[in-house]
Amino acid sequence: MVTYKKILVAVDLSPEAKAVLARACELRAHYGAVLYLIHVVEPIVLGGDYELVPVMPVEIEDTLLQRAKGYLGTLAGEMNVADAQQVVEIGSVKHEILRFAEEHGCDLIVIGAHGRHGVATLLGSTANAVLHGTKCDVLCVRLGK
Repeated sequence: MVTYKKILVAVDLSPEAKAVLARACELRAHYGAVLYLIHVVEPIVLGGDYELVPVMPVEIEDTLLQRAKGYLGTLAGEMNVADAQQVVEIGSVKHEILRFAEEHGCDLIVIGAHGRHGVATLLGSTANAVLHGTKCDVLCVRLGK
């Protein structure tokens, strides 16, 4: 029988993040697991040519980081998991989720999935990349259409 001890919940800044966190909270209560919340801010590339340009001005980066930290804190408070470690990273979403899970020995990653079909599936999604890139279990919470 599987027992989860460390659960990583990957959330975006959408209203659907509550559904993902709610499912993780159920599992946390059932297993008595430690809960981690992660949100990854993807760098914004400025310019359309191939010249070297700064990836993101510091002011925008700081604003995005503060917004994400505020959102995670609010979400954790609303879901009564303010004691969960809240992490905001900058980088590739799939890479940072996988890195954090590996470094912290997480045995379950909970992430939302939109159930795309056709071309959108071929292009890939964060949930799909996480599912195929980790050694631990992944729970994909089905979100709206």
